[in-house]
Order: sequence, then C-alpha cells, then structure tokens
Amino acid sequence: MALARNPLVGLVGWRGMVGSVLMERMRAEGDFALIEPMFFSASNPGGTLPAAVAGLAKTDTTLHDAHDVAKLARCDVVITCQGGEYTKAVYPKLRAAGWKGYWIDAAKTLRMQDDAVIILDPVNMPVIQSALAKGVRDYIGGNCTVSCMLMGVGALFKADLVEWMTATTYQAASGGGAAHMRELLTQFGTLNAAVRPLLDDPASAILEIDRQVAATQRGLSAAETKNFMVPLAGSLIPWIDADRGDGTSLEEWKGGAEANKILGRGPGFGAPAVPVDSICVRVGAMRCHSQALTFKLKKDVPLADLEAMIRNDNPWVSYVPNTREATVRGLTPVAVTGTPQIAVGRLRKMALGPQYVGAYTIGDQLLWGAAEPLRRMLRILLEQ
Repeated sequence: MALARNPLVGLVGWRGMVGSVLMERMRAEGDFALIEPMFFSASNPGGTLPAAVAGLAKTDTTLHDAHDVAKLARCDVVITCQGGEYTKAVYPKLRAAGWKGYWIDAAKTLRMQDDAVIILDPVNMPVIQSALAKGVRDYIGGNCTVSCMLMGVGALFKADLVEWMTATTYQAASGGGAAHMRELLTQFGTLNAAVRPLLDDPASAILEIDRQVAATQRGLSAAETKNFMVPLAGSLIPWIDADRGDGTSLEEWKGGAEANKILGRGPGFGAPAVPVDSICVRVGAMRCHSQALTFKLKKDVPLADLEAMIRNDNPWVSYVPNTREATVRGLTPVAVTGTPQIAVGRLRKMALGPQYVGAYTIGDQLLWGAAEPLRRMLRILLEQ
C-alpha cells in the first residue's frame, strides 16, 4: 500500500532517550517536511506540544492520548519508541479495530512474530522489499547490539561465507535506559568521593586507594544499585536480560535468532540459519556497544579480500586498520559516540586456522541500534 502525499504519522515515545534521538535525526534529514506529524503522549494527554517540537506540527498542536485507539487509527503510520509494555497494551487493540496502517516499533515485543520484519535496510533491503510486496505492515527495530554488528560485518553474511560466529559483547549503560546511565555516573561519583583525599595526595599508596574503592563498591546501597542490582562503576556484569534457564540470557539468544531473521535465514526463509553464539557483558561505558567476534568461514578467503568486502558494504562502515595506534584512537566508545559510523577493526586471521577470522565492531546503539532504522523505514514507505 503506497502512502498518500504528506501521510499522517503518529509519534509515540518521542520524549524518551531513543525517541529524542529519533526526533533529532528526523529533523536533520528533513523527514518532517514529508509528513503530517501527530504527537501522542502517555503521560500528558490533552496538553500542548513542548516548545522543542511545537514547530514540527503543521496543523495539530495537541498532545493526543497514546492509548486512544480511535485517534491512533487515524494515522497512516505509527512510530513508537514507548517500550514493550505499551506495544503489548495498544497494538492488539489497534489491529483488532481494523487498522491497516504501518506500525514501526523500537520495542522487542513483535520482532520474532512471523508477520513482522526486523528492519535494517543497509543489510536486509531485499527482505524488506519482499515483505512490502506481500502486504506486511509491521516493521520492528532490531536488538541494538545485533544491528550494530551486522552493519559492520554484514558483508560476510551476505556473501554466505560464515559457517558460524561467536561474539563477546561489551554493552554500554545506555542499553538499559536513561536511569541506568544516571546510576552509573552516580556510582562513579560516589567512588571518587570516597578516595578524593587520597587521590589529592601524591604520596598516598595506590593499594590503599584500591582497597577503599572496593569497600565502597561492596557497600553501595540498594538505592544506589537499583537499576543494575550490583555495582557497575569500576566493574562489569557478565549477564544482560532474562535468564532463559539453559545457561544463556535472553540477550544472548537474540544474537542468533534476530541476526538470522534480519538476514532472511532460518525457518520460513528457505535458507539455513547461521549458528551464532554470544556472551553478553555490561560494561561501564555510557554509550556504544562493542563486539569481539570470531568467525569460522566456509572457505579460506584472503584477509585483503575480507577487508575490501567490509569496507565497501555500506557508507557507514569506518574501517580501522589493525594497528595499536589506529585501534586505540578509532575503535572506542569515545570515538564513535554520537556518530552514525560503525567502526570495524582488529580484523585478522587466527591461530586456529586460515578459515578462522577475528574482528571487533563498535557502534552507537542509540543510532543504528535504535533510532535510525525506524527513521529509514519511514522513508522507504514514503518512497514506495
């Protein structure tokens, strides 16, 4: 179904962290000139638009109730960053009311549904185009780590070179949300304050500083660890998301299940799934998720050829030569935060054999891992 000129697009969850990034990107790319936006709110229905977005509304400056199915049903497209509980509560009612519009969602709720597509168009545009031709109406953003990884090394999967892949992820606090970012910074502040006098004394013993830091970490209150449950500042947490009861976390399961669905592989696609396994770790970075990857390729491919495939796959790959100087400057959260670039480096053949390849990727999960695929899916619909 082609959209009419200036379609009515409902925006939900636009004030949250992912939603705010989405608004920034839509402004920067001129998307609002092509649509009639309708802003919804779960917390302030009936209010007036905040000044930050008031200029984007062409005619309707009211904040509509995000749970008002009749109002949502007026929209040609609904884009939501409101979260999974909202999707569970509203989406079924909207479809049951007969709504035939396009649902574009950042939440995980619908990702693995048979009639939904996980969107990452630089990687899976043929999958998206096939779904549009079949009349599919639900387009869902993928897991942030998986999306960033495939943006970086998707070329190897597209060429059907990968026999299997393992990943160790290093995921930032922002993957949990704004409250998690605040908690991390607060913990860092508490640790610094605990040893500030010793830090100010050049003659103080570093081991005494270390002992006091450890004691402070172990003494953090339940309020100070409300979101992560344990200290993250100066530490890490080698478990993310729910326990599946088989020794893996839900985040680790997503690595294989979502990567294959994005690529159009596995059940329902007529191509065998690529085994993907992970250990997912939360680290004390503010933004950007990283992955240390090990591939077993189906054949020995020269390293220079692999590098060329990765470099040329999409305009957002930023290839980092496998040297110390280039790596420490270009393959870090500090280098990548706030940019659309997906840095790929540490590419090398491994001692396991010529078919084994190591790599490292990093991307800002609030951009390609969250907001950007939603924005680009809207553009795809507009350009049909």
